[in-house]
Amino acid sequence: MPTIPKHAADSHKARELAESFGSDAERYDRARPRYPEALIQRIADAGPGPEVLVAGSGTGIDARQFQAAGCQVLGVEPDARMAAFAEHSGVPTEVSAFEDWDPAGRTFDAVVAGMAWHWVDPVAGAAKAYEALRPGGRLALFWYVFQTPPELSTASNAVFRRVLPDLPYGRAAVTLDAYSAFFTKAENGIAETGGFSEPERWRYDWSRTYTRDEWLDLVPTAGGMSRLPEHQLTELLAGLGEAVDAIGGSFTMEFATVAVTVTRNA
Repeated sequence: MPTIPKHAADSHKARELAESFGSDAERYDRARPRYPEALIQRIADAGPGPEVLVAGSGTGIDARQFQAAGCQVLGVEPDARMAAFAEHSGVPTEVSAFEDWDPAGRTFDAVVAGMAWHWVDPVAGAAKAYEALRPGGRLALFWYVFQTPPELSTASNAVFRRVLPDLPYGRAAVTLDAYSAFFTKAENGIAETGGFSEPERWRYDWSRTYTRDEWLDLVPTAGGMSRLPEHQLTELLAGLGEAVDAIGGSFTMEFATVAVTVTRNA
């Protein structure tokens, strides 16, 4: 599930939350959705060459997709647990917050971030990307949002409200409007560098069918969930499982993936 910090403008300051995902890196890598292959290929084709730097690379989900598209990939990830999983899966990874990472003179044809840039300072991150990109290189920041079927959304939101009434994270659906603040925040940070083209937004719609067990495997990977007391997480998953059972034990989720993308000026 995507994560929506209550105040998008301050999401990059929530370091404890940003680095909470590695508590179960294996589940995160197994359960989190992949990105549309058409988007990955478009980004790979749009750069001047095959060398890709992945900011906030996590367990290497998007990094491995770029490798499969023929790219040479380096990940930068602040959580050592996530980085270790990525390394084991074949993604060279350096442990650092992206803003603090030292390129050491290295440059890349693309800098990308999947479901991660809202944890990066938008101005410092854009400046670091500019430093790490070759002239004409592409910066591509992308997020996905999802919409459950209405009957499941209503029941699931009731479960969230009952079990976690004060938690501003984790919902049965996350709309593009809710994530629009992240897009704008990223674009404003990029603009402050003065070194990039005008931003474009690329959108890809897709869907995936989830079984009850697949959905319950994904839910604990949302931000904040790993810090819940075990009894609360157990109650939440039981309620969500009942909601899926009530509509037949599976459902189709509608997704939209949006990329904010620019190129580095010469």
